[in-house]
Amino acid sequence: MLIRQALISDIPGMQIVRHLVKENVLSNPALVTDADCEEYICNRGRGWVCEIEGKIAGFAIADLLDDNIWALFVDPAFEKQGIGRELHDNMLEWYFAQGKKSVWLSTAPNTRAAHFYDKAGWKNVGMTKRGEIKFEMYNNL
Repeated sequence: MLIRQALISDIPGMQIVRHLVKENVLSNPALVTDADCEEYICNRGRGWVCEIEGKIAGFAIADLLDDNIWALFVDPAFEKQGIGRELHDNMLEWYFAQGKKSVWLSTAPNTRAAHFYDKAGWKNVGMTKRGEIKFEMYNNL
């Protein structure tokens, strides 16, 4: 398992993972374009991928402009191998090293993702207008 910074050339593999997930499925796959991904990993923040035998098994993207986690997804074929947690921890370490004090994300309630964030120490701060749980994480340094 190799965790590394995402490159523009990784976007097709990231999109494949995004469309394979079984939770937080996009209502319209065209809503998140390759150009959107490029904007987030090159201009708004940074992305990471987990590569296993040359295949993107998961990815994460932090957005410094909106102070949120834009994406954290793992290919269902690679779930329960610690990939999500490795991506999560690398992303937060980098994010808070940028001088940020807090970060937020949202996810559907009653999902493995919601349980993952709760277990990882995120604080549930209520519901979004779209009916998702809003979580926040704070830099304790």
